[in-house]
Amino acid sequence: MADALRDANANGRPILLRNGIIYSVDAEVGNYSRGDILIQGKIIREIGQDLEHPSDTLVIDSSGMIVMPGFIDTHHHQYETILRGILADGMWGGVENELHARNYGTVIQGIFTPLYTPDDARISQLIASLSQISQGVTTTVDTSQIHLTSEHTDATIEGLKESGRRCLVAYNANRQNAEARRAPELRRLREQYFSSDDQLLTLAYNSRSEQWETWHIGRDVGASIVGHCQGRDNFDEPALIASGEMGPDVEYIHCTRVSDGLLDAIADTGGHVSIATAIEMQMGHGYPPIQRCLDHGIRPSLSVDVECNMTADPFTQLRSAFTWQRALVNERSIHGEDELPPLLTCQDVIEFHTIQGARAAQLDARVGTLTPGKEADIIMLSTGLNVAPLHNVPGAIVTLMDTSNVQNVFIAGKIMKWRGALVQVDEDRVIADANAAAEGLVARAEYQNDLFETCCGGGLLSGEERAEISIERIKRGP
Repeated sequence: MADALRDANANGRPILLRNGIIYSVDAEVGNYSRGDILIQGKIIREIGQDLEHPSDTLVIDSSGMIVMPGFIDTHHHQYETILRGILADGMWGGVENELHARNYGTVIQGIFTPLYTPDDARISQLIASLSQISQGVTTTVDTSQIHLTSEHTDATIEGLKESGRRCLVAYNANRQNAEARRAPELRRLREQYFSSDDQLLTLAYNSRSEQWETWHIGRDVGASIVGHCQGRDNFDEPALIASGEMGPDVEYIHCTRVSDGLLDAIADTGGHVSIATAIEMQMGHGYPPIQRCLDHGIRPSLSVDVECNMTADPFTQLRSAFTWQRALVNERSIHGEDELPPLLTCQDVIEFHTIQGARAAQLDARVGTLTPGKEADIIMLSTGLNVAPLHNVPGAIVTLMDTSNVQNVFIAGKIMKWRGALVQVDEDRVIADANAAAEGLVARAEYQNDLFETCCGGGLLSGEERAEISIERIKRGP
């Protein structure tokens, strides 16, 4: 059947997903306990029951499968994927208290990033994208900080194109002559790779909220803005609010320590917030601001952040957001607080990881829901041993499922995964290439890594000690 689906994709033959459990995430379309989806090319043509279809339609029996839009990850440093788990116990270097010498700032940014080759960047993008496709994440916002040279940038795009995934590529020049390279490189990228917005890869400008004065560089080439927005003592929030630069084309990442005033300004200007709940709890960013965003009228999106610390699968993101917000509200209730906010529902967090993600990525006219006229980014989830008997669709997705339930994946109508296996992907080759890249990178860094002990032992350092510690000591480790 995978071969028949590929032939249908190649020949423009209609595909009918018959008798699925349709969870559309579109209130106007609604949901169906038994329904059909007709795909023509890359477009969803019709959704309903017992649909009539052309005689040459390829009919796929979807009985017992939940059919829904693909998940959308709005913040992912994909270039770090060949360093998966290398800093699992590590913290973000921006925390103010004492910190282990081996942290995200010193290890990932300080040691490894400058040593990446273009091919390291390419294979990182490829394995990150393929693994998330397999997990049901059809779109990402790639905030990779590996644009060291034009060759690195071209290699990241090559890896993304090879994967076949939808991606908002958030570019910002890094390291040597970065400031001088930003505008000309963005113009080059627009002309060379992003001349049309009707393609799987689209363009954004990756710039921190503290650097709002540079946002025009992205807007000059029609790119949206994606930026980290932690909230710090040296962040002049009033200047940003008064700048007139905030708008609906901006995605603000984290927002863990920003003021109520800035959240109001984001809401008032139609901006979008991306929350990486699991990473923020793990790495010291501060409380994931899910409830604060909701209090200010912002429906956030969900994101992965860094695979050097945490998995990129969507079920982790869904459950982290769901349980975190409910834990906080439940604790307030236990302590007798009145007039509590509503508890998040499973439907809420699925919305965060689909249509809200599409809005943050400026793609909601094309994806994020199952809607006739939108592109067919569709995942099909099994309802087998770990789900049966099925009583509630969003509840099963958020509280019961894992990546093994992702059986079939379509992106823009093209079959990418069928019956649990990626289509036309040599997984052994990709894994071997990723292993080789990782081994080379670690060797060039002369980084001492223990396979079994904590990656970040050896005592804590104060702020002054962190400023003085040598790279050599960090490499040696505990």
